[in-house]
Amino acid sequence: MAKPYESDVTRMTRELLQQKPQIVEEQKKGRALWWDKAQDPDTQQRNQASQIQQQPYVYQTKV
Repeated sequence: MAKPYESDVTRMTRELLQQKPQIVEEQKKGRALWWDKAQDPDTQQRNQASQIQQQPYVYQTKV
């Protein structure tokens, strides 16, 4: 029976994670540091209110 195909990138990633399992924890810490933040509803509302409406055809100048 033929062995299922596994790309070089998949194999390299799997082997790297086997050699260095701490990478997963480091990824989680990095994500928590930069991305997983509590959202402030007041700030979100101010950001949405301050956005400028884009015209339907962006490359047309206002005449």
